[in-house]
Amino acid sequence: MNENIVKRNELLAQKVIKGLESRNMSGYYAADKEQALKKALELIPEGSSVTMGGCMSAHEIGLVDAVKGGNYNFIDRYTESDKRAAELKAYDADVYLASANAITEDGVMVNIDGNSNRVSAMAYGPKKVLFIVGMNKVCDDVDGAIKRARSVAAPINAQRFDIETPCSKTGSCFNCKSPDTICCQFLITRFSKHKDRIHVILVNDDLGF
Repeated sequence: MNENIVKRNELLAQKVIKGLESRNMSGYYAADKEQALKKALELIPEGSSVTMGGCMSAHEIGLVDAVKGGNYNFIDRYTESDKRAAELKAYDADVYLASANAITEDGVMVNIDGNSNRVSAMAYGPKKVLFIVGMNKVCDDVDGAIKRARSVAAPINAQRFDIETPCSKTGSCFNCKSPDTICCQFLITRFSKHKDRIHVILVNDDLGF
């Protein structure tokens, strides 16, 4: 990565971290995927019950494989016989792995969900929520973050899951009411009522969507 981009990301990350801290959330900066993985594992005590919703960023830094292969109780909704039961276990998990569709420079996170198990767990339930967020997801403000979530993340995810929505065919948001829409619930996380619950690792890389 160009050294000027690296320097810009380092400086911008510190601004985001200050914003997160002002909102009762913890922020960290990782220079690369390896540092991000190391920091994430420091934040997950061995023996913890760990689960997640859809989170490509956690996969991309190697965190999911590390947790599956480590001394943790990983609840995998894709291997459980009852997927809904596995998703409900998330609300009592020690750690929930997540990412953000977008984050503002002053530390507000925006997420859109279809099934809504992901955003509901972010908002309430798990004792700790650990966000892995690439610097590609930092936006100027909440309006920009919502626009990114709807115009970038949603169309790509609709294509990834082969969902029949207008955005999956055109690449742009139609504010649709399609039965297959994945834009059912919007979560704006502007403050954490519980200190030490939400932790955000900002990674100097393009991660997720």
